[in-house]
Amino acid sequence: MFFVSKVPCFGVDLILQKRLTMFSPSEQHYYARQLSLPELGPEGQQKLKKARVLVIGAGGLGCPALTYLAAAGVGTIGIVDFDRVEVSNLHRQVLFTVADVGRLKAEVAAERLQSQNPHIALHSYTEGLNRDNALTIAKDYDLVIDGSDNFPTRYLVNDTCVLLDIPLVFGSIYKFEGQVSVFNYQGGPTYRCLYPIPPGEGEVPNCAEIGVLGILPGIIGSLQAVEAIKLITGLGEVLSGKLLVYDALRASFHSYQFSAQPDSRSFRTLQDDYGTTCALPNPELEEITIHELEELMQEAVPPLLVDVREPDEYARFNLGGVNWPLKTLSQHLPELLPYPEVVLYCQTGVRSRKAYEILSEALPTHHFRHLKGGVAAVGAWS
Repeated sequence: MFFVSKVPCFGVDLILQKRLTMFSPSEQHYYARQLSLPELGPEGQQKLKKARVLVIGAGGLGCPALTYLAAAGVGTIGIVDFDRVEVSNLHRQVLFTVADVGRLKAEVAAERLQSQNPHIALHSYTEGLNRDNALTIAKDYDLVIDGSDNFPTRYLVNDTCVLLDIPLVFGSIYKFEGQVSVFNYQGGPTYRCLYPIPPGEGEVPNCAEIGVLGILPGIIGSLQAVEAIKLITGLGEVLSGKLLVYDALRASFHSYQFSAQPDSRSFRTLQDDYGTTCALPNPELEEITIHELEELMQEAVPPLLVDVREPDEYARFNLGGVNWPLKTLSQHLPELLPYPEVVLYCQTGVRSRKAYEILSEALPTHHFRHLKGGVAAVGAWS
């Protein structure tokens, strides 16, 4: 016959109380539900408190990741984003409100997170990430979460993490599908193992051009936060060597394994050029607003208007002019010769910026401008 003792185990209680003294009464109350988890407890919460996490991008992925990392008690969080809040961001970037439009995302996010959890430290970096500052910014952090939306930045972030030997939590979204993985973890595969060859600029449209279900980045960004917490605390199985794919329309998750490739770590320095989208906007590029374009088109000799989107996009909605997709521009150079002034436009301004660079180099005597914000700006300015 076995007897269960009714006497409290004072030794265990005293040990627990001693561990809880690592946190102020306010912190104990704030993190009470996490501290109650036997798998996490005070030791895991202390690991979170000491952790330093850098988040690249305070956009659709960054907002939920930042929210839950801050709420979980990650002690130091860095936020890298040079962009400003726009109305079109608000359906998915839930840290921002209409009152924040025009303000720097990194600064607004830091303010909002600080008000949600006063027990953590936040640092905002409002310059564009590039090869000159990436290593300097990331070297003081334990891991990086990539919430960027373009390939040049993803390769830059990956290479930075490889050189600094710190883990990278990756996330991406496309319409109704999202992906999550962990790279560079304990010598495991890197982003270049999964995607060794970057796509050409303009080949893959971003969410501004193709669209995205607003809740999707919320799901993927939250999964990135989960992976970061697992990395910090040592809990569970990390998504290293695995790509988790979520399909919102089919309500399905699939996991795909991939292995490390020797060539993925062959570099010793960052590349000289990761693409123009990693850095700040080109100050030499001449932009024009939708209102300025309307006035310009009323002149006696208006400029040639060129839509560099795909034909199906042009058919759905356009501002007039000719439709010459970005990938076919070189074929239309002879047709441009009679027009000394040309205005280029696309969906959001990404492809028209690239078209500006291509045509300015090919026809330096012509005057090119591109529509700021693309056709998406029509609703914002109307």
